[in-house]
Amino acid sequence: MGRWNLVAAVAGGVGLAVAQWAVWVYAPLEAVMGVVQKIFYLHVPLAWWAFVCFFGVFAASIGVLWKKRAWCHVLAGVLAEVGVLLAGLALVTGALWGRAAWNTWWTWDPRLTTTLVLWFVYAGYLALRASDLGSRGPVICAVLGIVAFVDVPLVFVSARLWRSIHPVVLAQGGGMEPEMWVALVVHGLAFGLLVAALVLARFRLAMVAARVSRIARARLERREA
Repeated sequence: MGRWNLVAAVAGGVGLAVAQWAVWVYAPLEAVMGVVQKIFYLHVPLAWWAFVCFFGVFAASIGVLWKKRAWCHVLAGVLAEVGVLLAGLALVTGALWGRAAWNTWWTWDPRLTTTLVLWFVYAGYLALRASDLGSRGPVICAVLGIVAFVDVPLVFVSARLWRSIHPVVLAQGGGMEPEMWVALVVHGLAFGLLVAALVLARFRLAMVAARVSRIARARLERREA
């Protein structure tokens, strides 16, 4: 584990402990949903940091096409893995919330539907990376990594553009008390540090795996020559 990896993990752990106090003690109980509303403090950061990871895939993919850097290709894959994990957990926590708020686990609401499409798009991106694309693989994946990001702003504005039952958190304060906003921001920042620690750890492992793969491929080519 690298130094910055350790710093992010420890700071995230401490921040998450503080965030739990803010969520369960400092923030008031929501009048309508009661304790079920606490899922909100986990659900929203999961979605936000998934979007950040997918933006990272977009930026790293541009780096692949522009600078031709191998590490950009590796980073894009790591961010896609973490982003798919976070988006999947956001869908699960959203379903738990929806069951309590709307009396259904799932509805084809614009926000939910575009998020599910987003998850499938990036899961497909990871499947493409796992296939044997030869030397053109990084370029092909980079193009898909850029095109896939089109769905991210669509998810963000979907609740505003179409008739959606999903609440718009950032619109007019989202109807939340100031203490709720504080708890959400603290939880979001702590969660972000843990996501950074996870990305750094996974990136280090992926770089080592890529280096070992290049060495093994070079030895095989020399043996066949």
